[in-house]
Amino acid sequence: MSTSFALADLEWMRMALDQARLGVGLTSPNPAVGAVIVRDGKQIGQGWHRKAGGPHAEVEAIRDAQSRHPELLAGSTIYVTLEPCSTHGKTGPCTEAIRTAGIQRVVWGAQDPNPGHRGRAREVLEAAGIQTTVGVLEAECQALIRPFAKWITTGLPYVIAKAGQSLDGKITRPGGEGQWLTSEEARAHSRRLRARVDAILVGAGTVRADNPHLTLREAAMRGKEQPWRVVLTRSGDLPAEAVIFTDEFKERTLVLRGLSFVEALRDLAGRGVVSVLIEGGAGVLGQAFAERLVDEVAWYVAPRLCGAAGLSVLGQQPLAASVQLKDVQITPLGDNLCLTGRPKWAEAAALPPP
Repeated sequence: MSTSFALADLEWMRMALDQARLGVGLTSPNPAVGAVIVRDGKQIGQGWHRKAGGPHAEVEAIRDAQSRHPELLAGSTIYVTLEPCSTHGKTGPCTEAIRTAGIQRVVWGAQDPNPGHRGRAREVLEAAGIQTTVGVLEAECQALIRPFAKWITTGLPYVIAKAGQSLDGKITRPGGEGQWLTSEEARAHSRRLRARVDAILVGAGTVRADNPHLTLREAAMRGKEQPWRVVLTRSGDLPAEAVIFTDEFKERTLVLRGLSFVEALRDLAGRGVVSVLIEGGAGVLGQAFAERLVDEVAWYVAPRLCGAAGLSVLGQQPLAASVQLKDVQITPLGDNLCLTGRPKWAEAAALPPP
């Protein structure tokens, strides 16, 4: 448990988590990782992994310390949210960068979920005479890398299911009333989910009925690449004039025809897609829940009743059992609500093995 660690270790790891959160949505297929370097109770360096192929968080923090306090780096402690890498990839192993910098203690939160790498950093570092402490704020650090952990251990992306519905569970209003169920405040809040993911997935019916843009908008300022806009279709009958086929991001639109939901996820995972946001419609949402492939839920509820004329949020898809959520949070958005949580079945897929 985190409470068995020194208060100072907990405090510095929280700062490393703050660094890691800066990279959420930007690093795929790598996880978001943050690091902080401390000497004599003083922070002398910090950093976060900014993009795949770029320096890892440990190297960013070491470079920061070298520029700010080079005289304090040798003998310092580095706090990292994820076990440092110990193998050569697009960059050199962080364990070697740590040793070369003269750091004498390494503290990390989550173990590497990759079975081939898990636990190796401790062996490498301790063989070099460097002290290690593992598991500080482990749950918080694991939560940050759930998408990567699922992708690397199952070969499937992490799936967030999003929907906006009326009080009676409808996603469409009676004819002639207009398209929107939820408020502008709720819709703006929901669009920010796109900044977290590598792909936004809809069914063909959503493209035909709503002609959605599926773009980042508010997140564009972060330098994030437009996520893939993925359309699942059986017939391939899609309007050529749809925005997703004609706008500036048309090269980021992918049509998957004749695939089941899990087949589509495997296809996307093979393209380096670590996380997917389902934005509709009812058929796709229903299939995702029926096949127990949803890892996180973001549900927006408007104070409106639509009656029998509206389309049910999961369509006509039968479920073998009700879906219970855990870690539930409810956020008021004006007169709308956002309910988030994780299906209980997602826990095993989202966390690394013991």
